Amino acid sequence: MKREFAPERLNVPGFAAAGATLEAADPVPKYERLVAELAVPAPDAVVHWTAHGEDRPGADGKPVPWLHLEAEAVVPLVCQRCLSPVDTPIAVDRWFRFVANEAVAEAEDEESEEDLLVVSRDFDLHALIEDELLMEIPVMPAHDVCPTPVQLSSSDEDFKAAEEAKPNPFAVLGALRSRKPEEGK
Repeated sequence: MKREFAPERLNVPGFAAAGATLEAADPVPKYERLVAELAVPAPDAVVHWTAHGEDRPGADGKPVPWLHLEAEAVVPLVCQRCLSPVDTPIAVDRWFRFVANEAVAEAEDEESEEDLLVVSRDFDLHALIEDELLMEIPVMPAHDVCPTPVQLSSSDEDFKAAEEAKPNPFAVLGALRSRKPEEGK
């Protein structure tokens, strides 16, 4: 009999022991925190993901649960040059090793190359997918070539005119220096 696993409440030890795989194509609107980062709504965008569990022998010879996560989506982010939406691919391909508790995770985190998570029988795989996709959003999404001309000037004509009309504060100091000292003081 094949075991069924639910991504919303994933039994990590059972998933890894079974060497099971889950995969889906979820609509981006299902991931609320990811939606908050978008330039425009993307009702048709999809997150394609696959999660595979496996047990590997630990240092003590006992099986340790591992999870391999692959996820990808193309989402509209704000181009940092022209400020219009740019379709940006984001992708995750990462291994996670599960440990008994937060204390173990904290103690082993510095030395381990893989990411560590606390083992659970009701692990939220969708939250992990969303966390990982959020971390993959580029700092400066941009078009290769922006669809509209980019104004590279930091000011406009009205601003320049207002700057020119202001008196130079150093001119006032110069006038004070060039005054002749009053006699008799």
